[in-house]
Amino acid sequence: MSETVQFVQIDWAGRPVRIEYQWIAPDRTNAPLIVFLHEGLGSLAMWKDFPQQLCEAAGCRGLVYSRPGYGASTPRAAEEVWGLDFLHRQAHEVLPALLAALDVDTISQPPWLFGHSDGASITLLYAAQFPRNIAGAVLLAPHILVEDMAVASITQARTAYLETDLRERLAKYHDDPDSAFWGWNQIWLHPPFSEWSIEAEIETIRCRLLAVQGLDDEYGTLEQIHGIARRLPQTELLELSDCGHSPHRDQPERLIAIASAFITQKTGDTP
Repeated sequence: MSETVQFVQIDWAGRPVRIEYQWIAPDRTNAPLIVFLHEGLGSLAMWKDFPQQLCEAAGCRGLVYSRPGYGASTPRAAEEVWGLDFLHRQAHEVLPALLAALDVDTISQPPWLFGHSDGASITLLYAAQFPRNIAGAVLLAPHILVEDMAVASITQARTAYLETDLRERLAKYHDDPDSAFWGWNQIWLHPPFSEWSIEAEIETIRCRLLAVQGLDDEYGTLEQIHGIARRLPQTELLELSDCGHSPHRDQPERLIAIASAFITQKTGDTP
């Protein structure tokens, strides 16, 4: 079902960047395409077999990739510090460049985006910037503003990285775990980032959304998805009990059933 991991080079802000990616069921040439966007410490490999399971259930093709700084993609340079616009740059620059490099036709057959955490925020920013180039989106634990509980949890993650085996565990999924961890951790704990919000920006989104939040999420409250729904009435909400920040790991079967039905039902009925 899945092809082997491959690499493609894109131009990002005038420098060459290598991106690792993997196709799922590429032989389904006329089926909708789902692009998977990982969390702030995620990578292609950390999705494990979830993308394949969802694509199989929905009858879709899939594209999974690691953003720059993650997995086997070009790592973040040791002196490179991400700015307050780091998620915007992924949505407005990196993702369009990747889709173009892989000849994904976002005009005649716009893809679905499936984003988790930071990847869900990138999904929202892409949908707001390119409203005609997306069929719809599934958002797992998205961030539209910074909450105190997220900062507290990310502070705890910093302690765990310095004092436990977290670095070794991340090294299974990232060629350079320091690149992945510190790029994410430093910007989220940068004091000015506490004012970060995309609440106003997302109001231009036209596609339908499924926003999912675990009731035990340690990085965000239900205000994240409720805030989306207040601004975008086309949003469907899914609140999952016994579920933390990663619904695809904590409640995979239920999520696959609901997300695949959402994509299947809406594929032929998007603006």
